[in-house]
Amino acid sequence: MAENNRLGSTVLGYPRIGPDRELKKAVEGYWAGRIDEAELQKVARGLRLDTWRALAKAGLDTVPSNTFSFYDQVLDNTVLFGALPRRFTDLGLSPTDTYFAAARGVQEAPALEMTKWFDTNYHYLVPELGPDTEFGVSGGKPLDEYREARAIGVETRPVLVGPVTYLLLAKAAEGAPGGFTPLDLLPDLVTAYARLLGTLHDEGVRWVQLDEPAFAADRTPGELEALRQAYAALGGLERRPKLLVAGYFGALGDALGVLARSPVDGLAVDLVTEPDAVHAVAAESALRDKEVLAGVVDGRNVWRVDADAALAKAATLLGTAGSVGVSTSCSLLHVPYDTARESDVDERLRGWLAFARQKVEEVVLLGKALAGEPADLSAARAATADRANAGDLRDDRVRARLSALKPEHSRRGDYAERAAAQREALRLPPLPSTTIGSFPQTGDVRKARAALRAGRIDAGTYRAQMHAEIEKVVRLQEDLGLDVLVHGEPERNDMVQYFAEQLSGFAATEFGWVQSYGSRCVRPPILFGDVSRPRPMTVDWASYAQSLTAKPVKGMLTGPVTILAWSFVRDDQPLADTARQVALAIRDEVHDLESAGIRIIQVDEPALRELLPLRASAHAAYFGWAVESFRLATSGIADSTQIHTHMCYSEFGDILPAIDAIDADVTSIEAARSRMEVLDGLGDFERGVGPGVYDIHSPRVPDVDEVTDLLRTAVAAVAPDRVWVNPDCGLKTRTYAEVEPALRNLITAAHRLRPTLP
Repeated sequence: MAENNRLGSTVLGYPRIGPDRELKKAVEGYWAGRIDEAELQKVARGLRLDTWRALAKAGLDTVPSNTFSFYDQVLDNTVLFGALPRRFTDLGLSPTDTYFAAARGVQEAPALEMTKWFDTNYHYLVPELGPDTEFGVSGGKPLDEYREARAIGVETRPVLVGPVTYLLLAKAAEGAPGGFTPLDLLPDLVTAYARLLGTLHDEGVRWVQLDEPAFAADRTPGELEALRQAYAALGGLERRPKLLVAGYFGALGDALGVLARSPVDGLAVDLVTEPDAVHAVAAESALRDKEVLAGVVDGRNVWRVDADAALAKAATLLGTAGSVGVSTSCSLLHVPYDTARESDVDERLRGWLAFARQKVEEVVLLGKALAGEPADLSAARAATADRANAGDLRDDRVRARLSALKPEHSRRGDYAERAAAQREALRLPPLPSTTIGSFPQTGDVRKARAALRAGRIDAGTYRAQMHAEIEKVVRLQEDLGLDVLVHGEPERNDMVQYFAEQLSGFAATEFGWVQSYGSRCVRPPILFGDVSRPRPMTVDWASYAQSLTAKPVKGMLTGPVTILAWSFVRDDQPLADTARQVALAIRDEVHDLESAGIRIIQVDEPALRELLPLRASAHAAYFGWAVESFRLATSGIADSTQIHTHMCYSEFGDILPAIDAIDADVTSIEAARSRMEVLDGLGDFERGVGPGVYDIHSPRVPDVDEVTDLLRTAVAAVAPDRVWVNPDCGLKTRTYAEVEPALRNLITAAHRLRPTLP
């Protein structure tokens, strides 16, 4: 451990789902009644103990705890401080079932709203707070986990979401008076934090980490003052552990000086997202009595660290801070566990990668080098040089095609003319109904994909099984009465991975799982080189579905921004250049779908808001290339071909200009959990809008009246002739027992409202 109670080399957090998704399987087993709570807790405890032992054995000076969660760390904070809405606490359920009710909803209590954790693909559950919210310390998760770790000989640093970030992420509860903001509750919340810190101090806890990533974004003077007040109060406590405040996902900006001048003991700074941030930290004289953790190992991407560059950045701070340690830029929650398991990844490429285990090793190695201890950096240097000199990452044909593009390649005709052509071609009723794309993936579907990968069945047998599933889904949709159908996507493991496996320049992993929300895990592909499309990817599936029905079937694609956002992307060229390469590949698929007779093509961009930079000064540049890439992917087709896009679980107000600029004919958006709040600002939007009326991330089935009320809200906010009726998102994670009645209620509600429209 570090000398003199220093933090030394450490990480800000670690993956919690288990190397083989043990937590996902246990949680879903508990929900399904296959295991009891005792077994669920046993699995969770085993994962925690394995993590602490591994981190201590790797040589970290200090180890974080309370980074484990059954669902989400923000929800954990809400439960810890007794701030769950009464609709959950009054259910009379056990603490565990109450927790999951807030996360997923139950029939009588809709779930908390869910949205993206800053600019990542992780989702958090939004606290609902009002003037009557009373904070306390309810339960002892941070203390319990600290004791668990200490019992196996590992001294840990409990981690919590910081009080100001927590309140800035919250929303005012329904019925809260006008003018109220959750930040009004800061004094009461700080009192609750102080009580918890006192308890941890009395237990012998040396350090507590409070995460304040909200200050990597633009903040008002009032919010900065709230930060000052919070840490003046917490830092001034007589009974408390040492306090480390962690800012990540970008530079702290004005918050750096506020925290440097506060009576906290340490500050963790992200020196990866904005590399020039090191200069502001080095110039901050108020850090001379504090320990600074230099976040020089990327916690969000998978490339090996450039050891010399990282070491030089960390060394820059040696003359500024009281002491300097090495850390990750943020929690390792956002990367997979271990590259050593990826035997199917090209050996040379694998040598350029670092997952969580390798990043811990990098932190330890750099920490030794920074302290002047023996540290062999030769392997890291060799990997960096090998990647930099890899000429086969370039495809001259792709680059020549990009160079030949002209502005007209990213433009479609006038929307009014397109809309008229589409009305004539499609002849849809008012409030046309559809789904977002995927249907439930049954065990048989997953077994067929696994059997194909393992060589137990051949491509012909697999194709026949997928055709049978597609026909089942098409017949179900016709029976339900949907107006625009989908093929259900049984062949797709994931909406990004599926395409990445068929595009050049990508590599897929076998065990590279990352938590997206709750028990939902994804395997982000690795985008390492220039991108192109060797052959059509979806045309056969969509064409087969269209051959089964006279109703229009949507072709389903993932957009370039989302493919980038949900992949681990190369960092050796501007993101805009990579986006244009992906856009050209998707453009080829759009044109082939149209040629095959598909007249509606959905190009999903749920990550458009996710990749929005946290600082407003960078928004214009981002919108420029993000909008261009979507338009490049969807242009060059007939006016009568209708382009849809889909966006979900984001704060859409910040991207309304971009939603307009991408020029899709119809945009479907998540809206059910927020009760159509997202429609504010869309009243003047001239194109089609599909606000979701069915929250697919909850097992509850909305009844006809609930859906009807949501649709009434939608047609009051948006011209009725532009409203589509659809769920919030794809149906892949739900069961048919949930989906069929929900869709029947959705369609019944649409039929109920159609005669009432002007």
